Amino acid sequence: MKQLSTLTLAAALALAPAWAGAWRATNWHEVLPVSNGVYEVVARVGSGPADYWCGAGEYFSSQLGVPATQRIYVWRGIGPSVNRPGRKAVQFSLTPPPGADLRQRLTLDVKEPGDSINAAMAKQYCYNRDNDFFIWP
Repeated sequence: MKQLSTLTLAAALALAPAWAGAWRATNWHEVLPVSNGVYEVVARVGSGPADYWCGAGEYFSSQLGVPATQRIYVWRGIGPSVNRPGRKAVQFSLTPPPGADLRQRLTLDVKEPGDSINAAMAKQYCYNRDNDFFIWP
């Protein structure tokens, strides 16, 4: 029995670095730092653009305390996660990436670097979940 508990403890400690620094939005999407000022929202099964914006909006508002009018930019569109190998993620920042097209588009997109919405609008996507009766962790 002692050997089993030691093995369980060792497994938990080995996984601890993967948990470190993770923050979860109300839609259970993880938000993790990538580099100075860049954060990624990691996908869950069935994630769409609104889910990524929700995670970014909540994180920047509640954790970093940015004002509602602060623009949040797609730093890197949907692609492989830096923090969670094998998963997809979108990277966001409060500053646009160098050379990005900053023209405002009338679509909800997470593909093009430079796409942006303000923090209040991004956070609103957390509350527009009409079809979700339960969100499982």
